[in-house]
Amino acid sequence: MVQTIRIEAEAREQAGKGAARATRRGGKVPAVIYGAKQEATLIALDPRDVMKELHKGGWQSHLYEVAVAGGGTERTLMRDIQFHPVTDRPIHVDFQRLAAGQRIRVRVPVAFLNEDTCPGLKAGGVLNLVRREVEVLADPDAVPEAFQIDLGEAGIGDSLRWSAVKDQFGTKAVIDRDFVVATIAAPTVVEEAVPVAAAPATETAPKGKAAKGGAAAAPAAAKAPAKKK
Repeated sequence: MVQTIRIEAEAREQAGKGAARATRRGGKVPAVIYGAKQEATLIALDPRDVMKELHKGGWQSHLYEVAVAGGGTERTLMRDIQFHPVTDRPIHVDFQRLAAGQRIRVRVPVAFLNEDTCPGLKAGGVLNLVRREVEVLADPDAVPEAFQIDLGEAGIGDSLRWSAVKDQFGTKAVIDRDFVVATIAAPTVVEEAVPVAAAPATETAPKGKAAKGGAAAAPAAAKAPAKKK
């Protein structure tokens, strides 16, 4: 099931771009917690905590307990992270507050089992991923780390659909049909062009002895008749 991760935060009093810039100058990342029909809570985070979650991956499907210093703890999802266009450092984080009994919309990654024994892949086929993640509606306490699809019997040309997921953990896909997650594509065959041998050059026998410079020798001039005496 999904991890629940605790993040420490400080309260912020003022909203707006100027206040957010001041928070960043102080070495913190400005953030906000919104949702569940409650007023937004402005907070500031340690950038190291944010980077730690980014490096782990899967942060969009994790639950976060945001503990605000001097306040309470909010149960949230990390919905969006904005980055600096040059340094790629996080400059703002959005958290969605979770209400009791509310289903949440999350993206769950797809993992594939038995790739080594997959008949289609062993025959030279290629696993073509149509969707690396599936967007679903889920209970906050039952969000899976990943959906698993078994490739143990998949052959070339087979399509692996949403119905092929081994355990859907009570989630409901946002797309209301049995959509394709991956296929086993046939190997691409590249035909090599066979070079055609050039016809041998035909040699023409010379009609006369070649002159210097390659020109044929001119025929000898006829002798003039002798004069009568």
